[in-house]
Amino acid sequence: MKKSAKLVFGIGIKGMDYETREGGKPSRVYTLWLNMLRRCTQKYWDKYPTYTGVSCSENFKSYTFFYEWCQEQVGFRNIDGIGARSIYHLDKDLLIKGNKVYSEYTCCFVPSRINKLFVKRNAKRGKFPIGVHYDKIGGRIIAAQSNGCGGKTKYLGSFDTPQEAFLAYKTFKEALIKEVANEYKEMLDSRVYEALMNYEVNEND
Repeated sequence: MKKSAKLVFGIGIKGMDYETREGGKPSRVYTLWLNMLRRCTQKYWDKYPTYTGVSCSENFKSYTFFYEWCQEQVGFRNIDGIGARSIYHLDKDLLIKGNKVYSEYTCCFVPSRINKLFVKRNAKRGKFPIGVHYDKIGGRIIAAQSNGCGGKTKYLGSFDTPQEAFLAYKTFKEALIKEVANEYKEMLDSRVYEALMNYEVNEND
């Protein structure tokens, strides 16, 4: 592998084996690689604390390796037919919950619909379990869930305790994940499908 002298974000080796631009713009795979490296830097952690400690494998520091790895992954070339036809996303923590290492063993490509199912809104939930928040106007504890499509939210009801609200959320969320997994089954890496079908929602997710 040929090497370029300057490290990208102080981490990555771009090399000279593969082009980084298409039609005058950064290529999709190069953009994915840059965004991954950026999330592994202190500057990014300062802005987005939930990414603190995120790193990448030695192999993923090489653009050549990352490029070749992408070509072999299920979903890399797929287009999501829902909504704006967005390309599948690179995911690091679906196969291994809570994982903070981008690597050839932990990453996969998932449709944006599935990726959005796992977006967290910590600011809104505050001290409550995931999927639960307090309605100041109504004075009730609310359980709600985004369906991962178009930003629509389904309200699951109001409850007397956070535990009751979370149970309603957990039941709905796990069923929804399985439903979407089966909808996309033929377009998913088998590891992704298995992870979705076995996914368990915990209070502190």
